[in-house]
Amino acid sequence: MKNRELTPREIVRELDAYIIGQEKAKKAVAIAMRNRWRRQHVKSAIKEDILPNNIILIGPTGIGKTEIARRLSNLAGAPFIKVEASKFTEVGYVGRDVESIIRDLTGIAVTMVKNERMAEVNSQALFLANERILDILLPSGETKHHSEQEEIIPRSDEKFNRTREKLRVMLENGEMEDRLIEITVNQGAMPMMQIFGPAGIEEMEMNLSEMLGSAFPQKKKIQKVTISEARKIFTQEEAQKLIDMETVVREAVQRVEETGIVFIDEIDKIASSGDQRGYGPDVSREGVQRDILPIVEGSNVQTKYGVVRTDHILFIAAGAFHATKPSDLIPELQGRFPIRVEMDSLGKDEFVKILKNPRNALLKQYTALLKTEKVELIFDDDAVEEIAQIAAEVNEKMENIGARRLHTILTTLLEEILYKVPDKDIREVHITREFVQARLQNIVRDRDLSRYIL
Repeated sequence: MKNRELTPREIVRELDAYIIGQEKAKKAVAIAMRNRWRRQHVKSAIKEDILPNNIILIGPTGIGKTEIARRLSNLAGAPFIKVEASKFTEVGYVGRDVESIIRDLTGIAVTMVKNERMAEVNSQALFLANERILDILLPSGETKHHSEQEEIIPRSDEKFNRTREKLRVMLENGEMEDRLIEITVNQGAMPMMQIFGPAGIEEMEMNLSEMLGSAFPQKKKIQKVTISEARKIFTQEEAQKLIDMETVVREAVQRVEETGIVFIDEIDKIASSGDQRGYGPDVSREGVQRDILPIVEGSNVQTKYGVVRTDHILFIAAGAFHATKPSDLIPELQGRFPIRVEMDSLGKDEFVKILKNPRNALLKQYTALLKTEKVELIFDDDAVEEIAQIAAEVNEKMENIGARRLHTILTTLLEEILYKVPDKDIREVHITREFVQARLQNIVRDRDLSRYIL
């Protein structure tokens, strides 16, 4: 089954491999993702009226909100962008306008599709790159020009052909990778420039830069590189020639419109508290919400790749909502996020699982890092429980930053070991409960010290 055709249960199972707990949130995003697949297979005219169920994830930092959205996009093979709501300003103020979200997402989609198409023609591009290297190593003499391409006419000399074949075999066997050759590469001649102006000027700046870039002729530069480097450069150039950019752009725009995912973090920062609404900075916050609204409910955004419709893009918003609540958002925007999921806070038991179970678990990461130094890192189960207990305690006493606390604790715990390896002859490091307590307990007890270190 393809990634895009995963059932809700399978999506949750895949998310379980990286994210501990948060079953309600996983279930909500899995249903939203499957509904998009269902919509794409609807045959009747009602297909255009089926809109995505946008989601608000509510909970403090470090509990997996961003990770859920990012892993979801990877599963779907969909264009994905993460933005912070607090970075945007109302139109007319200095700052980024909200339409830049869709422009950036479209750029990501074009790069994604382009890389896929280049991977498809990679073997053909590699063959052509090797031919160009052979032409440099053993020039054939006569060259015919056809528009932008050159056609090399091989000599009929038998000795020449035998020599070329020998060089080809040596190339394929990697016997000449470090040999230096001279190649001609293109060098952009467009002068560096930047345009300063109000929000929304970014698109004009990009178009003006492209226009000026095409007006200036490309300079060619001769440089010496190894055959290994030359092959990478030539393969890239040949792959670029083999793909049709118009088709790439068309498919990228379609992917954005049908499967794009926008993750808006810190949406609570643009919510206006009920008793202060309409005064001071809340005016600007409400203005940002009103600017976001047309994109979320469906509009046409002009990008350098053409017009992009946002009607069927899935929006996932997230926020801690400490000082505000979702109902403090303007009613129109609330209505565009029909699904609200309260994320579960993380305690000791969840921290133990986070340290050990996910495919990218922190303990596995540190073990892999030290393995490169031929050092085996072993954690006792009770040591892992002690680390989880300390993380939970520090989160209770100070700011609750969720699972991110584990990063700071493990960095402090393993600092001396990571510093001494490989200078000292260490082949095995055994982390016990006693070692964890000796290294961290004094820091945890001293509240002022833990405030700065943990």
